[in-house]
Amino acid sequence: AGIRSEVAVVCYRSCTLGPSSWGAVSPVHYKTFATVVLECPSQRGACVEEARRWASLPKGAHLGPSEGSLGLKLWGLTCCAGPHRCYRVIKNKPYPKSRFCRGVPDPKIRIYDVGMKKKGVDTFPHCVHLVSWEKENISSESMEAARVACNKYMVKTCGKDAFHLRVRVHPFHVLRINKMLSCAGADRLQTGMRGAFGKPQGTCARVSIGQILLSVRCRDSDAEKADEALRRAKFKFPGRQKVVTSNKWGFTQITRADYVKWKKEGRLENDGVNAKILTCHGSLGDRAVHKLMDGPAVSVRDE
Repeated sequence: AGIRSEVAVVCYRSCTLGPSSWGAVSPVHYKTFATVVLECPSQRGACVEEARRWASLPKGAHLGPSEGSLGLKLWGLTCCAGPHRCYRVIKNKPYPKSRFCRGVPDPKIRIYDVGMKKKGVDTFPHCVHLVSWEKENISSESMEAARVACNKYMVKTCGKDAFHLRVRVHPFHVLRINKMLSCAGADRLQTGMRGAFGKPQGTCARVSIGQILLSVRCRDSDAEKADEALRRAKFKFPGRQKVVTSNKWGFTQITRADYVKWKKEGRLENDGVNAKILTCHGSLGDRAVHKLMDGPAVSVRDE
Protein backbone atom coordinates (compact mmCIF):
# COMPACT_ATOMS: atom_id res chain seq x y z
CA ALA A 1 0.00 0.00 0.00
CA GLY A 2 2.88 2.36 0.76
CA ILE A 3 4.43 1.75 -2.64
CA ARG A 4 1.11 2.22 -4.41
CA SER A 5 0.36 5.50 -2.64
CA GLU A 6 3.84 6.79 -3.46
CA VAL A 7 3.43 5.73 -7.07
CA ALA A 8 0.03 7.42 -7.20
CA VAL A 9 1.41 10.70 -5.85
CA VAL A 10 4.30 10.65 -8.33
CA CYS A 11 1.98 9.77 -11.20
CA TYR A 12 -0.47 12.50 -10.25
CA ARG A 13 2.24 15.14 -9.86
CA SER A 14 3.89 14.20 -13.14
CA CYS A 15 0.70 14.49 -15.15
CA THR A 16 -0.95 17.51 -13.55
CA LEU A 17 1.77 19.80 -12.24
CA GLY A 18 4.39 19.12 -14.91
CA PRO A 19 8.20 18.90 -14.67
CA SER A 20 8.40 21.57 -11.95
CA SER A 21 7.16 19.06 -9.37
CA TRP A 22 9.63 16.31 -10.22
CA GLY A 23 12.28 17.69 -7.90
CA ALA A 24 10.46 16.23 -4.87
CA VAL A 25 10.32 12.76 -6.42
CA SER A 26 12.88 10.01 -5.85
CA PRO A 27 15.28 9.41 -8.79
CA VAL A 28 13.86 5.96 -9.64
CA HIS A 29 10.26 7.15 -9.84
CA TYR A 30 11.33 10.34 -11.57
CA LYS A 31 13.03 8.36 -14.33
CA THR A 32 10.19 5.87 -14.75
CA PHE A 33 7.22 8.22 -14.80
CA ALA A 34 8.98 11.08 -16.55
CA THR A 35 9.65 8.67 -19.43
CA VAL A 36 6.03 7.46 -19.48
CA VAL A 37 4.56 10.96 -19.42
CA LEU A 38 6.94 12.47 -21.97
CA GLU A 39 6.74 9.57 -24.43
CA CYS A 40 3.01 8.95 -24.03
CA PRO A 41 1.31 12.36 -23.84
CA SER A 42 -1.93 10.78 -25.04
CA GLN A 43 -2.09 8.71 -21.84
CA ARG A 44 -1.96 11.64 -19.41
CA GLY A 45 -5.69 11.58 -18.72
CA ALA A 46 -5.69 7.85 -18.02
CA CYS A 47 -2.59 8.30 -15.89
CA VAL A 48 -4.34 10.91 -13.74
CA GLU A 49 -7.42 8.71 -13.33
CA GLU A 50 -5.22 5.75 -12.33
CA ALA A 51 -3.40 7.94 -9.81
CA ARG A 52 -6.69 9.06 -8.26
CA ARG A 53 -7.92 5.46 -8.05
CA TRP A 54 -4.73 4.28 -6.32
CA ALA A 55 -4.67 7.26 -3.95
CA SER A 56 -8.30 6.65 -2.91
CA LEU A 57 -7.54 3.14 -1.62
CA PRO A 58 -7.79 2.79 2.18
CA LYS A 59 -4.58 2.53 4.16
CA GLY A 60 -3.31 -1.05 4.32
CA ALA A 61 -5.23 -2.23 1.25
CA HIS A 62 -3.46 -4.64 -1.11
CA LEU A 63 -5.59 -4.18 -4.23
CA GLY A 64 -3.45 -4.03 -7.37
CA PRO A 65 -4.20 -2.20 -10.61
CA SER A 66 -7.06 -3.43 -12.75
CA GLU A 67 -6.47 -5.76 -15.65
CA GLY A 68 -5.33 -3.95 -18.79
CA SER A 69 -5.16 -0.56 -17.08
CA LEU A 70 -2.33 1.92 -17.41
CA GLY A 71 -1.47 1.37 -13.75
CA LEU A 72 -0.62 -2.26 -14.51
CA LYS A 73 1.88 -1.10 -17.13
CA LEU A 74 3.38 1.43 -14.71
CA TRP A 75 3.57 -1.24 -12.01
CA GLY A 76 5.51 -3.47 -14.41
CA LEU A 77 7.94 -0.64 -15.12
CA THR A 78 8.82 -0.29 -11.43
CA CYS A 79 9.64 -4.01 -11.15
CA CYS A 80 11.76 -4.51 -14.28
CA ALA A 81 14.63 -7.00 -14.38
CA GLY A 82 18.28 -6.54 -15.26
CA PRO A 83 19.63 -6.51 -18.83
CA HIS A 84 21.19 -9.98 -18.69
CA ARG A 85 17.69 -11.41 -18.62
CA CYS A 86 17.78 -11.19 -22.41
CA TYR A 87 20.73 -13.62 -22.63
CA ARG A 88 19.77 -16.12 -19.94
CA VAL A 89 17.66 -18.52 -22.01
CA ILE A 90 19.35 -21.14 -24.20
CA LYS A 91 17.53 -20.75 -27.52
CA ASN A 92 19.80 -21.41 -30.48
CA LYS A 93 22.78 -23.52 -31.45
CA PRO A 94 26.19 -22.97 -29.83
CA TYR A 95 28.01 -20.02 -31.40
CA PRO A 96 31.71 -20.39 -30.51
CA LYS A 97 34.62 -18.20 -31.48
CA SER A 98 35.99 -19.26 -34.87
CA ARG A 99 37.39 -17.86 -38.08
CA PHE A 100 33.81 -17.00 -39.05
CA CYS A 101 33.02 -15.31 -35.73
CA ARG A 102 35.77 -12.76 -35.23
CA GLY A 103 36.26 -9.79 -32.94
CA VAL A 104 35.05 -11.62 -29.82
CA PRO A 105 36.12 -9.87 -26.57
CA ASP A 106 38.15 -11.95 -24.13
CA PRO A 107 36.16 -13.58 -21.32
CA LYS A 108 36.40 -11.88 -17.95
CA ILE A 109 37.44 -15.09 -16.20
CA ARG A 110 41.03 -16.11 -16.98
CA ILE A 111 41.91 -18.28 -13.95
CA TYR A 112 40.06 -21.55 -13.38
CA ASP A 113 42.17 -23.14 -10.61
CA VAL A 114 42.81 -21.20 -7.39
CA GLY A 115 44.56 -22.16 -4.18
CA MET A 116 46.88 -25.11 -3.68
CA LYS A 117 46.25 -26.68 -7.06
CA LYS A 118 49.46 -28.75 -6.96
CA LYS A 119 48.73 -30.43 -3.63
CA GLY A 120 48.50 -34.20 -3.85
CA VAL A 121 45.31 -36.17 -3.80
CA ASP A 122 45.83 -37.32 -0.20
CA THR A 123 45.96 -33.77 1.22
CA PHE A 124 42.36 -32.67 0.63
CA PRO A 125 39.84 -35.52 1.06
CA HIS A 126 36.68 -33.40 1.43
CA CYS A 127 34.90 -32.10 -1.69
CA VAL A 128 31.93 -29.74 -2.14
CA HIS A 129 30.20 -28.82 -5.41
CA LEU A 130 28.02 -25.90 -6.51
CA VAL A 131 25.47 -27.50 -8.85
CA SER A 132 23.28 -25.64 -11.32
CA TRP A 133 19.56 -26.30 -10.95
CA GLU A 134 18.51 -24.63 -14.21
CA LYS A 135 19.26 -24.86 -17.90
CA GLU A 136 20.57 -21.40 -18.74
CA ASN A 137 23.46 -19.23 -19.91
CA ILE A 138 25.97 -18.03 -17.33
CA SER A 139 28.11 -15.05 -18.34
CA SER A 140 31.87 -14.96 -17.88
CA GLU A 141 31.45 -11.88 -15.67
CA SER A 142 29.31 -13.80 -13.18
CA MET A 143 31.76 -16.71 -13.22
CA GLU A 144 34.64 -14.39 -12.36
CA ALA A 145 32.60 -12.71 -9.61
CA ALA A 146 31.72 -16.10 -8.09
CA ARG A 147 35.35 -17.24 -8.22
CA VAL A 148 36.54 -14.07 -6.47
CA ALA A 149 33.84 -14.30 -3.77
CA CYS A 150 34.53 -17.96 -3.00
CA ASN A 151 38.31 -17.54 -3.03
CA LYS A 152 38.20 -14.46 -0.80
CA TYR A 153 36.12 -16.18 1.89
CA MET A 154 38.25 -19.33 1.87
CA VAL A 155 41.51 -17.35 2.12
CA LYS A 156 40.13 -15.25 4.98
CA THR A 157 38.78 -18.17 7.03
CA CYS A 158 40.99 -21.16 6.14
CA GLY A 159 44.18 -19.69 4.72
CA LYS A 160 45.50 -19.61 1.19
CA ASP A 161 47.18 -23.03 1.50
CA ALA A 162 44.18 -24.96 2.88
CA PHE A 163 41.97 -25.47 -0.20
CA HIS A 164 41.79 -25.93 -3.95
CA LEU A 165 39.02 -24.20 -5.93
CA ARG A 166 38.23 -25.20 -9.50
CA VAL A 167 35.79 -23.59 -11.95
CA ARG A 168 34.21 -26.45 -13.87
CA VAL A 169 32.53 -24.57 -16.77
CA HIS A 170 34.10 -22.52 -19.54
CA PRO A 171 32.47 -19.64 -21.47
CA PHE A 172 32.67 -20.80 -25.09
CA HIS A 173 29.33 -19.44 -26.33
CA VAL A 174 29.44 -15.96 -27.90
CA LEU A 175 26.69 -13.43 -27.12
CA ARG A 176 25.64 -10.84 -29.72
CA ILE A 177 24.05 -7.41 -29.47
CA ASN A 178 22.32 -5.31 -32.12
CA LYS A 179 23.26 -1.83 -30.95
CA MET A 180 20.59 0.81 -31.34
CA LEU A 181 21.14 4.56 -31.30
CA SER A 182 19.34 6.48 -28.57
CA CYS A 183 20.37 10.06 -29.41
CA ALA A 184 18.29 12.74 -31.10
CA GLY A 185 17.54 12.00 -34.74
CA ALA A 186 18.40 8.33 -34.34
CA ASP A 187 15.39 7.28 -36.41
CA ARG A 188 17.07 8.76 -39.51
CA LEU A 189 20.27 6.75 -38.97
CA GLN A 190 19.25 3.29 -37.85
CA THR A 191 17.29 0.74 -39.83
CA GLY A 192 15.29 -1.06 -37.12
CA MET A 193 15.15 -4.84 -37.67
CA ARG A 194 16.87 -4.74 -41.04
CA GLY A 195 20.19 -6.55 -40.76
CA ALA A 196 19.56 -7.35 -37.10
CA PHE A 197 22.35 -9.95 -36.72
CA GLY A 198 24.37 -8.38 -33.90
CA LYS A 199 28.06 -7.96 -33.19
CA PRO A 200 29.85 -10.06 -30.52
CA GLN A 201 29.38 -8.55 -27.07
CA GLY A 202 30.71 -11.17 -24.62
CA THR A 203 30.88 -14.87 -23.81
CA CYS A 204 28.91 -17.23 -21.61
CA ALA A 205 28.73 -20.88 -20.60
CA ARG A 206 25.72 -23.04 -21.48
CA VAL A 207 24.89 -25.12 -18.40
CA SER A 208 22.24 -27.76 -17.80
CA ILE A 209 20.41 -29.05 -14.74
CA GLY A 210 22.74 -30.99 -12.47
CA GLN A 211 25.95 -29.63 -14.00
CA ILE A 212 28.73 -28.69 -11.59
CA LEU A 213 29.78 -25.03 -11.70
CA LEU A 214 32.39 -24.79 -8.90
CA SER A 215 34.21 -27.42 -6.87
CA VAL A 216 36.23 -26.99 -3.68
CA ARG A 217 38.43 -29.66 -2.08
CA CYS A 218 39.77 -29.13 1.42
CA ARG A 219 40.37 -30.89 4.74
CA ASP A 220 37.51 -32.31 6.74
CA SER A 221 37.98 -29.64 9.40
CA ASP A 222 37.16 -26.89 6.84
CA ALA A 223 33.98 -28.50 5.48
CA GLU A 224 31.56 -25.92 6.88
CA LYS A 225 33.71 -23.04 5.62
CA ALA A 226 33.69 -24.49 2.12
CA ASP A 227 29.88 -24.74 2.25
CA GLU A 228 29.62 -21.10 3.26
CA ALA A 229 32.06 -20.02 0.53
CA LEU A 230 29.98 -21.70 -2.17
CA ARG A 231 26.78 -20.30 -0.64
CA ARG A 232 28.21 -16.81 -1.08
CA ALA A 233 29.21 -17.62 -4.65
CA LYS A 234 25.59 -18.56 -5.42
CA PHE A 235 24.55 -14.90 -5.27
CA LYS A 236 26.73 -14.09 -8.29
CA PHE A 237 24.82 -16.44 -10.60
CA PRO A 238 21.32 -16.12 -12.07
CA GLY A 239 18.77 -18.85 -11.51
CA ARG A 240 18.99 -21.54 -8.83
CA GLN A 241 21.96 -23.49 -7.55
CA LYS A 242 22.52 -26.04 -4.79
CA VAL A 243 25.55 -26.71 -2.58
CA VAL A 244 26.17 -30.47 -2.61
CA THR A 245 28.68 -32.39 -0.49
CA SER A 246 30.36 -35.12 -2.54
CA ASN A 247 30.88 -38.68 -1.30
CA LYS A 248 34.01 -38.97 -3.46
CA TRP A 249 37.60 -38.46 -2.31
CA GLY A 250 38.65 -34.98 -3.44
CA PHE A 251 38.31 -34.46 -7.19
CA THR A 252 38.54 -38.20 -7.94
CA GLN A 253 35.72 -40.49 -9.06
CA ILE A 254 36.36 -42.94 -6.19
CA THR A 255 34.19 -43.01 -3.09
CA ARG A 256 35.91 -42.33 0.22
CA ALA A 257 35.32 -45.85 1.53
CA ASP A 258 36.81 -47.46 -1.60
CA TYR A 259 39.71 -44.99 -1.61
CA VAL A 260 40.74 -45.88 1.94
CA LYS A 261 40.38 -49.62 1.28
CA TRP A 262 42.23 -49.66 -2.04
CA LYS A 263 44.94 -47.40 -0.64
CA LYS A 264 45.68 -49.95 2.06
CA GLU A 265 45.72 -52.75 -0.52
CA GLY A 266 48.13 -50.80 -2.73
CA ARG A 267 45.77 -50.66 -5.71
CA LEU A 268 45.94 -46.88 -6.11
CA GLU A 269 48.71 -44.73 -7.51
CA ASN A 270 48.81 -40.95 -6.95
CA ASP A 271 48.51 -38.88 -10.11
CA GLY A 272 48.45 -35.20 -9.13
CA VAL A 273 44.98 -34.26 -7.90
CA ASN A 274 43.64 -37.63 -9.11
CA ALA A 275 44.47 -41.27 -8.43
CA LYS A 276 45.03 -44.11 -10.89
CA ILE A 277 43.42 -47.48 -10.25
CA LEU A 278 45.90 -50.32 -10.79
CA THR A 279 44.25 -53.08 -12.83
CA CYS A 280 45.23 -56.70 -13.47
CA HIS A 281 46.43 -55.93 -17.02
CA GLY A 282 50.08 -55.94 -17.99
CA SER A 283 53.07 -58.22 -17.62
CA LEU A 284 53.14 -60.58 -14.65
CA GLY A 285 56.85 -59.90 -14.29
CA ASP A 286 56.14 -56.31 -13.30
CA ARG A 287 53.85 -57.28 -10.42
CA ALA A 288 54.88 -58.11 -6.88
CA VAL A 289 54.75 -61.75 -5.86
CA HIS A 290 52.07 -61.21 -3.20
CA LYS A 291 49.84 -59.42 -5.75
CA LEU A 292 49.88 -62.01 -8.51
CA MET A 293 46.45 -63.38 -7.63
CA ASP A 294 44.77 -60.03 -6.87
CA GLY A 295 41.70 -59.22 -8.91
CA PRO A 296 41.04 -55.80 -10.45
CA ALA A 297 39.74 -52.96 -8.31
CA VAL A 298 36.19 -52.18 -9.42
CA SER A 299 35.71 -48.42 -9.85
CA VAL A 300 32.46 -46.66 -9.04
CA ARG A 301 32.01 -45.72 -12.69
CA ASP A 302 31.89 -49.43 -13.74
CA GLU A 303 29.31 -50.48 -11.14
